[in-house]
Order: sequence, then structure tokens, then C-alpha cells
Amino acid sequence: MPDPAELERDLRTAGLRVTRPRLAVLDAVHVHPHLDTEALIGAARTRLESISHQAVYDVLRVLTDTGLVRRIQPQGSVARYEARVGDNHHHLVCRDCGVIVDVDCATGAAPCLMPSGDAPPDFVVDEAEVIYWGRCRSCATAPAAPSTTARPAERGNP
Repeated sequence: MPDPAELERDLRTAGLRVTRPRLAVLDAVHVHPHLDTEALIGAARTRLESISHQAVYDVLRVLTDTGLVRRIQPQGSVARYEARVGDNHHHLVCRDCGVIVDVDCATGAAPCLMPSGDAPPDFVVDEAEVIYWGRCRSCATAPAAPSTTARPAERGNP
């Protein structure tokens, strides 16, 4: 978790004014990676109680546009935000609970930046986004939930 001086330095380095809403949101994204906007509003309010929904949306847009925050949106999910930027990492997403976990590239130095041979030769790739889908350990080991489509007699009810 970065200290306030680091957050202020990051904002200034990105050419942004240091404001309390920006500090509150940037801190929330650092402390709680992969939260959606609604959850980030709650997290930011623990630092700055009076921050509005619109202010959080505006700050997230500015932080994303300047590269201080990365916006990800796995299929079927709302946008999520993280402060881990610039390293071309990927994500594991649990199909059941939706937890998102950072993972580094599979092997070597960003091998995912090398498209297959059928890619146009004049296309310069600078980033790849890979999402691995599956089930986290908790969901994979949880007992199966009873089917809600089964008729009562099939569920053991008279």
C-alpha cells in the first residue's frame, strides 16, 4: 500500500493536480485491486466521506486516461480497476464467484506480445490482454448447490 507522499508524487508525475478526491480514489484502487466503481465509491469514502459518485467516476476516468490506473472488464462483468499498470500482466477470473487474480505472462518476456504468423506484418502490438477463466479453489471444492430447476420429488421432497 503506497503512502500519501507516493500517491501525490504519482499524480504530479502524470501531470495532474493533487486533490483530495484523486488521492482518495487512487488510494482505494491501490488498497483494493479489481473493485468495481460502486465498491470503489465505498472504499474512497472511508478516506473522504463527502466524495460524490460523480467525482469518483470523473477521477477514475482521469486516472485511467493518464495511465495511473488500468480498467479491465471481463466478459459479463462490470468494469474493474487496478493500480498495477505497465507490466502487461493477465488475469484469472472465477466463473462462479467472480474473483479476479493477477498473473504474470506465461513464460519469458511477454510472449503474448508475439501474435501468430498470420498477423499483418505492419501491425505493431504493444499490449495483450489475456483472461484465464475457471473456478477458484473455494468454488471448485464447494459442494454442488442443489438444482433449482428440479421438481420437488427429484430433490427428495414429497
